[in-house]
Amino acid sequence: MSELTALFENFAVLFMESAPWLLLGLLIAGLMHELVPVDILKKHMGNASTKAIGKAAVIGAPLPLCSCGVIPAAIGLRRSGASKPATVSFLVATPETGVDSVSVSYALLGPVFAIVRPVAAITSAIYAGLMVKWFDTPDANNQPHTVQAAATEADTSSACCSTKQPETKPKPASASSCCSTQTQVAPVTQPASCCSSAKKTEPAEAKASCCSTTAQQKAETIKADSQSLSVKAQAIWQFSTVKLLNDLTLWLLIGLSLAAAIQTWVPHQFLTQWGDGFMAMLIMAVIGIPMYICATASTPVAVGFLAAGLSPGAVLVFLLAGPATNISTMGMIAKEMGKRTLVLYVFSVVSISILLGYALNIAIQAFELSAWIPLGQGGHDHNDISAIYALCAMLLFGLMIRNSWQSLQQRFAKPASSSCCH
Repeated sequence: MSELTALFENFAVLFMESAPWLLLGLLIAGLMHELVPVDILKKHMGNASTKAIGKAAVIGAPLPLCSCGVIPAAIGLRRSGASKPATVSFLVATPETGVDSVSVSYALLGPVFAIVRPVAAITSAIYAGLMVKWFDTPDANNQPHTVQAAATEADTSSACCSTKQPETKPKPASASSCCSTQTQVAPVTQPASCCSSAKKTEPAEAKASCCSTTAQQKAETIKADSQSLSVKAQAIWQFSTVKLLNDLTLWLLIGLSLAAAIQTWVPHQFLTQWGDGFMAMLIMAVIGIPMYICATASTPVAVGFLAAGLSPGAVLVFLLAGPATNISTMGMIAKEMGKRTLVLYVFSVVSISILLGYALNIAIQAFELSAWIPLGQGGHDHNDISAIYALCAMLLFGLMIRNSWQSLQQRFAKPASSSCCH
């Protein structure tokens, strides 16, 4: 019974420690999702240059997409014309880190991992993209997209003349093309302002009615802007607390449970027997590759590994390899970009993760950064949980319960009648 009590206490402490930072990350993620246009991603990832690979890594790193959410996004980018190296770079950087996972990393793993994690994610993404650029077959899949887009554009430009021709007045015989004549049609001129035109006709009444109409239009514009802000705020709240939280909840709870179980039952000698060298990091990579876990949910698991005595470098290998690779991602890469790209992808993730793990261990010893990493402490002492952390934990738990209840209602709700109105 004492072990179950310790398990519950460890779980509760980890949940409370991560709650405020997870809520903050969800809010920032919602802001980015609503305010960052998707067209920006497609614009900067259309070629296989080193610059495009770097842009894909930098753009993907802060995005609020986990290992499951990045798959459809990457497919959409790829089919929209993104190159193989840029798509691979985006696939590595996006699930390995994010604004939500960085905040949770600061809460549970300390400031060193909060800084190292996004830097390592961008570095590993650029490395993977360059490996695909150098050793993969030429990216011929982009050409059909470009040709098809050009053909579509040509069809559209030729069709615009025929569709718009009946709407205009008869053209002079000397017109060389229908499009050129469209520009010759005199636009309907309007006065500079309705109030100035009213002065010429009916000075008193017309001016008063016209200016009142202008004031009414301004009021309607202000009202529309306020409604637009309200709609944006609702969309941010909906994405953050419903869509994104639903994607994170299951694996976050699994990660917290595993972390609590490791802290409670796994002895230090079990993992420390592998040491801090290549074998320990390789085992972490092998454990992380098939797991379907996102960056945020992998953070409490990393806390458990640290508590069991694993080195920070080996834990970093798990934090990089776990979110970046899973069965679904590997299947998508093989289908969309080929098996050769898949082999390069997995090799790149594993090799750069181990190299960065060695680099982290060396940096911690050289600069004496051990004090900045809560090795096995979970960020705070069990008796050092403030009221703010407890309130955030209750809010997060309430949102999870609400989302679960709504999902159950939708699952067991009666199907709507199939009428023409529906």
